Amino acid sequence: MEQETTIPLKELSLGAIVLEPKEPRGLVIFVHGAGSNRWSPRNLSVARALEDAGFTCLLFDLLTPEEIKDPDVRLDLSLMAERLSEATTWACEHGPGVNRPVGYFGSSTGSAVAFKAVNAGQAHIRAVVSRGGRPDLVLGDLRKIRIPSLLIVGGEDYQTRQLNERAIEQLHGPRELRIVPDAGHLFEEPGTMEAVIEHAKEWFGEHLRGDTDK
Repeated sequence: MEQETTIPLKELSLGAIVLEPKEPRGLVIFVHGAGSNRWSPRNLSVARALEDAGFTCLLFDLLTPEEIKDPDVRLDLSLMAERLSEATTWACEHGPGVNRPVGYFGSSTGSAVAFKAVNAGQAHIRAVVSRGGRPDLVLGDLRKIRIPSLLIVGGEDYQTRQLNERAIEQLHGPRELRIVPDAGHLFEEPGTMEAVIEHAKEWFGEHLRGDTDK
């Protein structure tokens, strides 16, 4: 089931979409890249596949329509990490994450925002998956990350691949870098987004288990 909602933060409310399976096994919160929003077609395709696999998915706007037009605000990772943390707390205390294990799925600069929020003290998060991400933007935060982290990059996306190879060296705890062959930065090539989905389902399936499953 897919429905629109709003997330109330301290100073404003943000538009959101919730995808809810019949028997949810955990919550995945999506963190989009700069210039994108909750309607990202790529993230929605991943979210719908994760919903089919039993995960509730939350996609929301990190910035307002006015803010997203400002290039300085659009790249303010600290601001977006603060809002992500607030939204996560809301989801876990009042929203679709109550009594469920929670993970982040970050894409592009959203991956940096996700790791920054975890390092800032977002204790609800059990795992992170990054798709074509830029975790290298927050190397100082990565050094303190202990939760399971999966970095997925395209085999043809050479620059991002090099940046992720640098970033994974800073992470602690369970971590993997997985390369999708023949994929570019946006995973538009046939079968490449399906590969991303399978990697994400495997990672979240392993690390977003309820206490009774351990």
